[in-house]
Amino acid sequence: YTAARARRGVTALMALRPDTATRIVGTQRENVRLDVLQPGDVIEVAAGGRLPADGELLHASASFDESALTGESLPVAREPGEQIMAGATSLDRLVTLKVVSQPGQSAIDRILQLIEEAESHRAPVERFIDRFSRIYTPAIMLLALLVMVLPPLLGVGAWLPWIYKGLTLLLIGCPCALVISTPAAITSGLAAAARQGALIKGGAALERLSRVSMMAFDKTGTLTAGKPQITHIQSFGGTAENSLLSIAAAVEQGSTHPLARAIVTAAERRQLAIPSASQQQTLAGSGIRADIDGMTYQLLTPREARQLNATQQQLIAELEAQGQTVVLLLQDQQVLGALALRDQLREEAISALSQLQKLGVNSVMLTGDNPRAAAAIAAELQIDYRAGLLPADKVEAVRQLGAQQSLAMVGDGINDAPAMKAATIGIAMGSGTDVALEAADVALTQNQLAILPRTIVLARRTRAIIRQNVALALGLKAIFLVTTLLGFTGLWLAVLADSGATALVTANALRLLRQR
Repeated sequence: YTAARARRGVTALMALRPDTATRIVGTQRENVRLDVLQPGDVIEVAAGGRLPADGELLHASASFDESALTGESLPVAREPGEQIMAGATSLDRLVTLKVVSQPGQSAIDRILQLIEEAESHRAPVERFIDRFSRIYTPAIMLLALLVMVLPPLLGVGAWLPWIYKGLTLLLIGCPCALVISTPAAITSGLAAAARQGALIKGGAALERLSRVSMMAFDKTGTLTAGKPQITHIQSFGGTAENSLLSIAAAVEQGSTHPLARAIVTAAERRQLAIPSASQQQTLAGSGIRADIDGMTYQLLTPREARQLNATQQQLIAELEAQGQTVVLLLQDQQVLGALALRDQLREEAISALSQLQKLGVNSVMLTGDNPRAAAAIAAELQIDYRAGLLPADKVEAVRQLGAQQSLAMVGDGINDAPAMKAATIGIAMGSGTDVALEAADVALTQNQLAILPRTIVLARRTRAIIRQNVALALGLKAIFLVTTLLGFTGLWLAVLADSGATALVTANALRLLRQR
């Protein structure tokens, strides 16, 4: 059922993908359905459009937003001959591609298949009470019947006293307290979790969460804010830092590129005067150009700048080794400076993972981002990581990590959904996609990692109270069963014991609601 809902979530989310594709046949262009596309067909995708199928870029280089599929927070520059997955968005130009995927076998279709495959790999959790009740209830009824019938037939006593004892035994053995002990605790636990900001989809998920000993995190949008920010501005000449930023913001003004938004936002936060730019032109896969006061300025990737000296190259290499993205500001052909951007950690990420560690829950990062960016984030968090993972790779990593221990997968994107289903339990961030929220067993109502350790504590406490309730219910019944058979307990005391046990386990379960 959950897999079916996840499929509907993917379908709704990917409605942005066109229903038709523009196929080029000779000099003619025709709109065709996606199921008509075959490997080898040549298609066009306009700037801002999503790729309808996996394709190989044919001509000029271009930038693509692949975040929905790989988790890569920054646009990716692709060169002719490279393959791009269906669902990626062309950011800066009309592109021509050769289809390489069969109908129904694109990256998006494979994600759907992975969700369903992952579901089949996860064994259902059987509730202890469900198993026990199948034996306990008929056993008590049979025992009560034997107490009523067997002694009189054997001549041990009159019928009426033994029938009275049998009824008392039946009342004592009534599984009211036992049956309510688990649902009362689970209901209280779910309510307390909801107040803390975690929506848990049922008691089975709450129980699995209590057994988690490792958490795997996606990077972009989970451990990080998912929004690149400027971390360093380096002048290579006499230009002041604020001047570099204001000029860069002027060049990027009006662009929808994530890096452009980050640069403009940084300038606005510093309340800098952004000059007026004209003749803005996107340089596919390399940067952007604009004129300011009669001078031509460019923002380029380091590989496009040919005028860098050894010192400048070393500085750029050091910044990139820290997992930062570097863009260069040029006036005509002179390099004025460099701007480094990085997706920032969530403010509470370090403390939240530290609290999880204290609870005995280890952390690992699984991401589609480049290894250098992943290494920098992982080093700051002091956790292990695996980088450059596609959705299928994440599923395999989750299965490997979860083979020996209970593993939770925390994510927010389409690419995380299959891994969530493959894990012992899936947890979706509050800003997660529809797919992630549907595939997850736990959904956080806020983008706060601090909710996780509190929820783990609550889940473990709920499991402990369930055990207490079961022990209390069975213990009281065992005592009164013995005293009833020995003739020490009457019918009225049995009524009191049965009602008292029910009240006790209910009150014990309600203690969970006190947790903040």
